[in-house]
Amino acid sequence: MDTDLLRAFVTVAECQGFSAAGKVLHRTQSAMSLQIKRLEDQMRQPLFERTSRSVLLTAAGERLLPYARHMLKLEDEAKDLLRGGTHGEIIRLGTSEEQAATYLPDLLPRFSAQFPHIQLEVQCDISDALVKRFQEGLLDVVLSVRHKPTQSGQLLGWEPMVWVVAEHAPLAQWPTLPLALNPEGCIFRAHALSALGREEKRWELRYVSQSPTGINVPVQNGLALTVKTPRSVPSGCRIVTEADGLPDLGHVEIELHQRPGHSSEAFQAFCQALEAVVTQHDNIACLGDGSRLISDPAQ
Repeated sequence: MDTDLLRAFVTVAECQGFSAAGKVLHRTQSAMSLQIKRLEDQMRQPLFERTSRSVLLTAAGERLLPYARHMLKLEDEAKDLLRGGTHGEIIRLGTSEEQAATYLPDLLPRFSAQFPHIQLEVQCDISDALVKRFQEGLLDVVLSVRHKPTQSGQLLGWEPMVWVVAEHAPLAQWPTLPLALNPEGCIFRAHALSALGREEKRWELRYVSQSPTGINVPVQNGLALTVKTPRSVPSGCRIVTEADGLPDLGHVEIELHQRPGHSSEAFQAFCQALEAVVTQHDNIACLGDGSRLISDPAQ
């Protein structure tokens, strides 16, 4: 059985679409369709149900999927063995700077000890931009804050958003709230402005930066307030309490995107280690038992 066809099949199944799968494998949509047609001809039955809105596995496709994944895993392991292990393998990770600062210090030493020859490329940006690069096949794994439903995102848990201000900042003395926020397109910014609008609070945007440093400096100096998660509160700052009279910001969903069809031992171990370090963190609402739907944020 042609493993190229199986890889196309697994990628389409995990992306739930030919176009998205083609971006991951750097092939056109028509080339992906042709490969699936060839595999279906070999299997003598359809593997996908195609509609104008979705691509779903048939019963035969569901039976084939675990075997296809296992065969691809064996192929990757054989290639690793003949190439002398994992030498030369590159894992391209996308995450925000604040997530990288929180999770990578725990993750990297353990992963490096297990796979010392893996090259890790880390790209830091806002989540929406990282997910787009992932969908274009430019990243292998992305840890992100969910902006909208995607076909590839695995929900890991929920994290609260909080208002953050300098410990000495005169919050009550600001008739108009000065804000330091990320550029447009950031979900933290959207939640902040929406919450202030509902409460009819007066505000003005004083500082805009894609970099945490560009946000943290004015906040730490008492010049503005911002929105963070509890894990990212900078030194010299505090979380605003209900007594300060600012509106509740709710929560954000944390998700993991993994490149479909990538089944090397090192890649799977990296994704599992990343998921573990995120879901074991104190500020993530999660079950910790391996479930994908982790917790109810209302609880």
